Amino acid sequence: MAAPTPRKPGSTSATALFGFTRLIVEFGVLSSFLFSLVLFVNGTVRTVAVIWEALPHFAEEGTGKELLVAAIEQTDNLLIATALLIISLGLQSLFVGRVMNLPAWLHIRTFDDLKQKLLGIVVVALAVKFFSVAIEWEGGSSASILTFGLGVAAVMLAIGAYSFILARLGAHPQQGEGDALPEQE
Repeated sequence: MAAPTPRKPGSTSATALFGFTRLIVEFGVLSSFLFSLVLFVNGTVRTVAVIWEALPHFAEEGTGKELLVAAIEQTDNLLIATALLIISLGLQSLFVGRVMNLPAWLHIRTFDDLKQKLLGIVVVALAVKFFSVAIEWEGGSSASILTFGLGVAAVMLAIGAYSFILARLGAHPQQGEGDALPEQE
């Protein structure tokens, strides 16, 4: 029988200390989750309020456009709430432990997975924001909306390039938790 391997002095307390830091991440998980929850509830309440307010004027000419703008703003609100929820779930998965009962597309195994999911939401949120501005735009200088659109497009292009580079750098297949490592020759 082999003798137990001696431990380095202080390694147990250092390991315990670093293990405790995982709990610090729980503050981020909780705060992101709470903001997400509040935004979802706020969006639901605002939706009901806008529809209730629009009902007496439903047949009037401007009501359709007002409802369209409110729906676009609600979509933006939901996208931000979803991003915060994904951040919460991603941090929980990465630092604390696997979250159960999630759809397959939401399984986050690496920090790059989390970044890719969030970047996708940011691109959609930017598109929704531009759509909202375009719907509300009443005229005036076409250069102002064109400048805004070019700015949004530049950010989306930068995000797309970053995502492409990120995917190329991480092009090697990822090992699943139950996968066996390939045998060395």
